[in-house]
Amino acid sequence: MNSKPENKPTVVLVHGAFADASSWNGVIERLHRGGYPVVAPANPLRGLAEDADGLRDFLKSVHGPVVLVGHSYGGAVISQAATDNAQIKALVYIAAFAPEAGESALELSNKFPGSTLGPNLDSVSNGTKTDLYIKADKFHDQFAADVPEPVTDLMAATQRPIAASALEEKATKAAWNTIPSWSLIATQDHNIPPAAQRFMAERAHARTVEVDASHAVSVSRPAAVADLIEQAARTVTG
Repeated sequence: MNSKPENKPTVVLVHGAFADASSWNGVIERLHRGGYPVVAPANPLRGLAEDADGLRDFLKSVHGPVVLVGHSYGGAVISQAATDNAQIKALVYIAAFAPEAGESALELSNKFPGSTLGPNLDSVSNGTKTDLYIKADKFHDQFAADVPEPVTDLMAATQRPIAASALEEKATKAAWNTIPSWSLIATQDHNIPPAAQRFMAERAHARTVEVDASHAVSVSRPAAVADLIEQAARTVTG
């Protein structure tokens, strides 16, 4: 990776299901203005262990301290990938899963009422896996109700599917037990119930903010997301 401003950690942004790395664009613009180097690698969405292994390998290319950020299923990936890595100084969960070892994303989502995701999914066979997409005509209301429809029409058309088995796969590690964490709770989230987000944040002793936003909070409220990431970065780097 290229050289970076002194004392600024690299922010690594990990997207979740039904999105791609471009969902961080507004956040990246703001972090760049703050002088932070940022990378947003593709998350394959194939399986928790596989995706975490890929992220762990990617992090080897980043020099110096890292603030690791996950949205949605990406939170489960960063929790698994960051263990035993002294480079990771903070974990930031953006409307995200933060499973304990032995828990799956699906289990946590179903732990509290409020998710309407299940009926709004399409299943597509992909060899040995079943891929899940949000139905195009449901995408706006389900995923990003506070984002203009012309934008969500594009998001729906370009969404990345997740393997159904990835949401069912149990975590084997939970880095938030040892790494300081921050959490943004999206109070109008229809994918991960806000009550589930609060449960995970409280359990992790995360520094928490609540934002009146949909699951796609990185798109609809990028300033709030960037502010929390910068708060984490300042706290852990002095």
